Amino acid sequence: MDSLSTSLHFLETRIEALIFCSLEPLPLSEIKACLEELLDSEIPKEDVMECIAQLKEKYKASQYAFQVTEIAGGYQFLTKPSYHEVVNLLLKQKSNKKLTKAALETLAIIAYRQPITKTEIEGLRGVSSDYAVQKLLEKELIVIKGKEDSPGKPILYGTHRKFMEHFGLKDLGDLPQLQDFTAQEEEEDTNDLDIAPEKFSDNKEI
Repeated sequence: MDSLSTSLHFLETRIEALIFCSLEPLPLSEIKACLEELLDSEIPKEDVMECIAQLKEKYKASQYAFQVTEIAGGYQFLTKPSYHEVVNLLLKQKSNKKLTKAALETLAIIAYRQPITKTEIEGLRGVSSDYAVQKLLEKELIVIKGKEDSPGKPILYGTHRKFMEHFGLKDLGDLPQLQDFTAQEEEEDTNDLDIAPEKFSDNKEI
């Protein structure tokens, strides 16, 4: 094994350890920063990317029940889809706290219309959204983005990074496109709201 291969293998195993121990998706910038502090030298971004690619390839093998997944702006070890059924059984035993229909509807509105005020959310839903917004904030699925430059300075809401983790999205571009909704869903829509909250399949227990 030549010196370059040895060097890349050293980086790969350290990157593997970093991703494994991280409870949240680990951004490339943080991986690179940790390696540079460890080695006290500049690490080319290309080398880090190559090592991550090698890890992705390694964990594609059927002998592993998990894989390295790029999600929410970082990298994380996640179980493969074929094992979701058994994992969901465990999660179901641990918790039955799923999002309510009202919370999912509110979350869908925020995801597609962000940044958005609570008044605008309530205008689209036709009902008070105080409780739903509060619960989504508590679960860190949404976050305060700032205040609107209008009378009263109403708070603006948007999705949190954990929203993408919860629904398995790489970024907001992975959201279902509104034009992809079926005609039936559009006909059932009310208040001219072109959003179908059932698109958010809340299978993950929280």
